[in-house]
Parts: sequence; C-alpha cells; structure tokens
Amino acid sequence: MSLDTSRTDAAPERLTAHEARQRLEHERNTRLAQLRAIDEAGRDATEQVLAAQKETVERVLKEVEAAFARVEDGTYGVCQGCAKSVPVERLEILPYTRFCVPCQHTAG
Repeated sequence: MSLDTSRTDAAPERLTAHEARQRLEHERNTRLAQLRAIDEAGRDATEQVLAAQKETVERVLKEVEAAFARVEDGTYGVCQGCAKSVPVERLEILPYTRFCVPCQHTAG
C-alpha cells in the first residue's frame, strides 16, 4: 500500500527524491525521538538494555543519514549489492535500505 495517495495504481519503479526525503525525514525524526526517550528513561531503567537500544537507534540513524547522501548523489534506490533498482515497496517500508532483499540476505 502506497503512503502517497497522489500516485496511480501502477507502482513506479523508483521513489521520487521528494518522496524519499519525506520518508527519510520521518525515519530520522522517529529515531531522534526514540533517542530522547531512551535518554530520559535511562535514569530509571537498566543501563545494559538501554545501551543496546540506543546503539541500535544510532546505527539506524546513521543509515538514514547515509540514505540522504544517496538521494543527493542520485544513487538512492539502487542496490549496493547488484546495482539493480530496489523495489519501491521495500523503500516504502525501509526507506534507508541499501540493498534489495536477495542482496540483503547475502550481506548478512
């Protein structure tokens, strides 16, 4: 299901730069909010669990920032494993992904 209701039923092969930026901005804002919540909860929760959560969020945030760079240089939506287009449905779900599903499985 497309998040952009202005599109037709025929799925385009790639997201536009504007659509990619919107999804990435949402991801970045979500991760930054998670980091703030973790920092605030850190006073009362187990340090080890929070540290692991924070590390994961920071890693994803780095992926989001790298995706912004790919939008700027025109390589967003191109699989870094096989150089084919990443399906738009995958980018809608995981807008910062660097790989198509088959290449993600081989990348680990």
